[in-house]
Amino acid sequence: MNLDSHCEMLMQQYRELRPTLDRLSQEAYDQLCQALHEQGIYVTAIEHRVKSEKSLAGKLELKGAKYKTINDITDLVGIRVVTFYVDDVEKVAAISQNIFDVDWEKSVDKRKQLELNQFGYSSLHFICRLKTGGPRFELQMRTALQHVWSNLVHDTGYKGEVKIPREYLRQFSRLAGLMELADDEFNRLRLVLTDYRRQTQALVKSGRLDEVPLSTGSFRNFLELRPFDRLNGRIAAINQAEIYPVSLMPFLPVLESFGLETLGDVQHFIDTNSDDAHQLAISQLAVTDLDILSSSAALLNLCLVHVLKHGGGHDELKAIYDTVNGETDASGLLADMILEQAATLPFMQKKKTKL
Repeated sequence: MNLDSHCEMLMQQYRELRPTLDRLSQEAYDQLCQALHEQGIYVTAIEHRVKSEKSLAGKLELKGAKYKTINDITDLVGIRVVTFYVDDVEKVAAISQNIFDVDWEKSVDKRKQLELNQFGYSSLHFICRLKTGGPRFELQMRTALQHVWSNLVHDTGYKGEVKIPREYLRQFSRLAGLMELADDEFNRLRLVLTDYRRQTQALVKSGRLDEVPLSTGSFRNFLELRPFDRLNGRIAAINQAEIYPVSLMPFLPVLESFGLETLGDVQHFIDTNSDDAHQLAISQLAVTDLDILSSSAALLNLCLVHVLKHGGGHDELKAIYDTVNGETDASGLLADMILEQAATLPFMQKKKTKL
């Protein structure tokens, strides 16, 4: 590229400043990552870079005369934060204002530059400095869909030198509108689901379990009530065993396969089968000296009893072990052992009498 003497001077200043820019890029990135982590803000990507010499030369060739010194160029260091939701852009912006000094006169909110009937590139750009001083840098904040739109625009040459026919510009506008609508709808849906989770938690805490559909979230809330502790305590007392905690979430598909639809159904399932599950646990543990049990012991025995009471056999018992532990040859052996141990238990004898 053919640069005049002024631009060559700026380029030399850039080369001398490059080590400082590299340190700035890393330090600003580290500070922002730490702040987002501390505030529990999850984003899809954080990128940082120092403008390359080739990229800077291209910029100077076009408009180098507007810059007196290299410090007048505010995007030599750039950081980009890509969030999932529109609301999170605002959260990142608020956090950034606390950890960096923002030059409000140079900062741009491109989202507010579009007219009411326009759709297109949207992003929030801050021009910042570290609190300790030094060169300025650019911080871009946008959603994942805004990021996709920006890359599509760049890839298709939408903002290039070639004039694009009107019908294609209209298609660009339509697509931009759809992506903006999708951004807003994803954000709205998150708010609705957050509100739903809060309502579910309130229903669980109030004991109105029949009103709560069984799902991943509601079952997790239900487990916070520790509904299996009493039965686990009875089972552990057989051998004076200790209980170590494990996740009970793998049992959710088993409970759903039983046709349980609400947390009230799960509570009824526990109440109905607890005594028989205790009997089954005694048949397994009484002849052993096992003194350590997992916290899944109660729920596992409840599930096994439920299957046996409803006429299930080897295949149905094996399916429980396969679902909870993964498919292994041991599942079939455990199923056969349960059938043998349960054969003489009172609840099995009652089932035979009814038949």
